[in-house]
Amino acid sequence: MKNVAIVGCGAYMDTGYGCPGEWRCLKAAALGQGKFEEPVKVVAFHTCHCPGRNTAPNLGMAVKLSEVKPDAVYLSSCLANAKPGCPHSTPLEMAEIITAKTGLPVILGTHDYH
Repeated sequence: MKNVAIVGCGAYMDTGYGCPGEWRCLKAAALGQGKFEEPVKVVAFHTCHCPGRNTAPNLGMAVKLSEVKPDAVYLSSCLANAKPGCPHSTPLEMAEIITAKTGLPVILGTHDYH
């Protein structure tokens, strides 16, 4: 079973802008739905807080120190598909920064639930 880390948008989750929190991401991961090709094990969940400076360094440290390392990082649907989008970076920019820091592939989005 593939191990994954998920990064969620703190602004969406904390203020209720259409994302009730990480349960939708965790459900999709457990059932292999949405962007997950098969059921996976979520070994880390990180909340990105504006302006996002801590996200890549924290993921990098977690990957370096963790005994259970993720095989990939998923940017949550609330982060990857936000309307309006993040004022600090695009999902593609964030994915590139995370990959550069961790060496892991980054998938944009987790689920298609409404």
